[in-house]
Amino acid sequence: MEENRIKLIGAARKAFAESGYAEASMDALTAQVGLTRGALYHGFGDKKGLLAAVVSQVDGEMAARAQLAAATAASPWARLLAEGEAYIGMALDPEIRRIVLLDGPAFLGDPSTWPSQNACLSVTKQAVADLIADGVIKSVDVEAAARLLSGTAFNAALWVAASDEPHIVLPKAIEAFRLMAEGFLAR
Repeated sequence: MEENRIKLIGAARKAFAESGYAEASMDALTAQVGLTRGALYHGFGDKKGLLAAVVSQVDGEMAARAQLAAATAASPWARLLAEGEAYIGMALDPEIRRIVLLDGPAFLGDPSTWPSQNACLSVTKQAVADLIADGVIKSVDVEAAARLLSGTAFNAALWVAASDEPHIVLPKAIEAFRLMAEGFLAR
């Protein structure tokens, strides 16, 4: 069963990235991996459930890439900014753009309800709590600050992904993210 799940997620990921969720054929996808629609329904409930699994996988990889990009930052504050900036920058990746930033919200609804986004939020909450404890940022409600920082990065990535000129929009989005985040700094 797990092997079928892995096959279906892999095939769906490719199909969703290439054709988009709406255009991806479940018959072609299941046939490609030698399974039936029944296997898809058994493992994921429906096509939307399969999209949720693909989004979760890609979003989890995005979080790991953002953390890796920030690993060499000079301080916890610089790490927080670097993670957000890396996340925004991933909007240029065609697979991420299509699956997570365009089709995900369009078909799965509010990203703040996605388990993968809530996992990212937990990491951000801990970073914010640590920065408050160290006196780096102002004493503020941890959840509110984490949600605003995470939401800003996600919405900036949405803006880049939806733009006709993403390479022009990206530096603007990163600059605005950085300025908004700096508002939390204790001066």
